[in-house]
Amino acid sequence: MTNKIFQEIEPKPVWQYFEALNAVPRASKKEEQVIQFMLDFGARLKLETIQDKVGNVIIRKPATPGMDNRKTVVLQSHLDMVHQKNNDTAFDFDNEGISMFIDGDWVKARGTTLGADNGIGVAAVMAVLASNTIEHPAIEALFTIDEETGMTGAKGLPGNLLTGDILLNLDTEEDTESDIGCAGGLDITARRTYIPETVSDNVLYFTLTVKGLHGGHSGMEIHKGLGNANKIINRLLYTLLPLDIRLVSIDGGGLRNAIPRESVAVFAVEETSKDLLLSVVEQEGGAIKQEFLTVDEGLEIILEPYDTASEEVLPEVVQEKLIQALYTAHNGVYRMSADFDNLVETSNNIARVKVGKGKITVKCLTRSSVESSKVDLTNALKCCFELMDAEVTFSGDYPGWTPNPNSEILEVLKDRYTKLFDEEPNVVACHAGLECGILGSHYPEMDMISFGPTILGAHSPQERVSISSVQKFWSFLTDILKRIPVK
Repeated sequence: MTNKIFQEIEPKPVWQYFEALNAVPRASKKEEQVIQFMLDFGARLKLETIQDKVGNVIIRKPATPGMDNRKTVVLQSHLDMVHQKNNDTAFDFDNEGISMFIDGDWVKARGTTLGADNGIGVAAVMAVLASNTIEHPAIEALFTIDEETGMTGAKGLPGNLLTGDILLNLDTEEDTESDIGCAGGLDITARRTYIPETVSDNVLYFTLTVKGLHGGHSGMEIHKGLGNANKIINRLLYTLLPLDIRLVSIDGGGLRNAIPRESVAVFAVEETSKDLLLSVVEQEGGAIKQEFLTVDEGLEIILEPYDTASEEVLPEVVQEKLIQALYTAHNGVYRMSADFDNLVETSNNIARVKVGKGKITVKCLTRSSVESSKVDLTNALKCCFELMDAEVTFSGDYPGWTPNPNSEILEVLKDRYTKLFDEEPNVVACHAGLECGILGSHYPEMDMISFGPTILGAHSPQERVSISSVQKFWSFLTDILKRIPVK
């Protein structure tokens, strides 16, 4: 059902296409419906529309009159979105569209991620393709798949498919920034098995829950010192080791690119230690909440009885090694850049911890704009997890995007931004994983830059996009298209 509110705010075409896009389920690696949505869109416009072998969609539109002598522009955004929801939100991402509402200057979703990352970029490109009034050179609209969980769309794009000279990536989340570089990344997975044990009948079982954290983008927001639910719950479990607790399970976090907001552990403890247990959790939990009060004021630490007659637990030596490894494993900023002010160079996110029924799995995402630093941190993490007797594998490696301060299109953006908004843009490299690094490996001569509207809380249910910022972004994009250099 069309929401009348989104038919009234400006720029109308962008919001209308964003609403239509958000009605289509589009999780990473489940993009079949949104791919067909884009193919149908191109066909309705009677524009050349193709799908490559991995699922990327390319729509070509000729230059408007008088713009034939300008360089061809690739407008690029990714189709998939991060699917995250609050535990108390009932939502089926595979079959439901995102429920949106307006709160002042912000568009938000009800209990889920919004999909403004990168749906606003997709919607803006759709609006350009559908317009009969916007001046622009020849356009190749590139809609990639699976950006959020491996960038397999960008990796699989053929190197001879595009003819464009300039690529505008519309996936940046601060409207004052023009990005000319980004971090690369690597997925780390640690796995081991164990033989569960039983415990005596003289134990009580408890559930320990950490929730209420902001979470967010594990690249763009890693420098904020936000709480990581996996690290917090492990810190509490470590504090409880002297009470001879026996761990049953841990279930924390989710996607690698999202800072974990919630984690739950189940453990057993001797009845005689109950009072001391309550005291230790209250004391340590209070200290942790005080530490994170400024950045995660909603943090909750809840200890509750777990209603069960008996549960199998980890062997003590396995439990101790696991908790020590998770305590030691680096999370957050590892190194700041020596070349760019206030830029995170290397970081790690302990994204997922799953323990129980004889299996342990820990998943991380390491990012860095310097390859040697990325290798250094991933080796450190590998050693850490191998000390708990885990098998450690690396996957999903993708390159960073090396900044080109002499970019021709950068000069165009700097000039137009200053004239339009009476201030200079912030030319930066970012710690997120933009697709430009991979696309640049396929098309090394293509001049690339990234910009977009202001989006906060990406990769979390707090995700929101500024209406006024989208208006600014749209005016900037359409102005740039008129100023593309001649061939």
